[in-house]
This record gives sequence, structure tokens and C-alpha cells, in this order.
Amino acid sequence: MATDLPTNRASADVSAELAIRARRAAFNRAIADGDAAAIGPILARDCVMVTGTDSAVIAGRMGQVKVWRREFAGDGRMVYVRTPERLEISPALPIAMEYGAWQGRDAAGTTTASGSYVAKWREAGGDWVIEAEIFLTLG
Repeated sequence: MATDLPTNRASADVSAELAIRARRAAFNRAIADGDAAAIGPILARDCVMVTGTDSAVIAGRMGQVKVWRREFAGDGRMVYVRTPERLEISPALPIAMEYGAWQGRDAAGTTTASGSYVAKWREAGGDWVIEAEIFLTLG
């Protein structure tokens, strides 16, 4: 018999999606505010980022926070915004994949770079953290 009531799994998926979207919004806010310290808790200790243009690999939470600090201190720094388009929540483990688009904007708010990204999230200690992000520059 079909029902319109959500299952526990569906409810967990919605809860996970809302939590991940909130963490992504917090990450975007931290970038806009130039707050590297706020980025750290959103990243897993051993996270990995592969950049979009030169495919540089930035490993570890502290490595990424260091890169963000340097980025925020630079003249003419960019503000990057990641916009989730779809989240896929694993039914087997507390992990998820985020698919979306990113933009890099200059001080005037002009988009000077953009592309696609994927991010793998894991629930750890009650919080969702990013384990890996891969960016593709398209423009």
C-alpha cells in the first residue's frame, strides 16, 4: 500500500540535505567575510581540494585554511560562491555528494571565473564536513 508519509530514510535524507546546504552557506559566508577560521570546522581533518584551473591539490584542513588566509590577505582577492544544484545522500553510510556551480567574483562583483564542482561530505560527530572537493573551470 502506497503512502504519502515520509519514511525514516526519506526524513533522514531531508535532514542531511538541509544540514549540508546550511554548511555550504556557512562556507560561502566565510569566504565573503574573509574568515579563514570559520572555514576550518567545515573541513574534515584529511580533506582534499583539487583546484579548477591548474588542478593543484591542497591536502588537509590546515593546508586549506593556510591557502584561504593567503587568499584573503591578497590584493584584488576573489570571492568564490558555490551553489549546490543537487545533493545525493547515501542510503548505506553517512556520506553525500554535492554537485553544483561555482563563480569567482572580483571586488566589483563581476564574475571573472566560473565552472562546476563536486564535493563529498561525511557526517562526523554530528556535523557534516567536506572530505573532498573537485573544481572544473569552464569560463
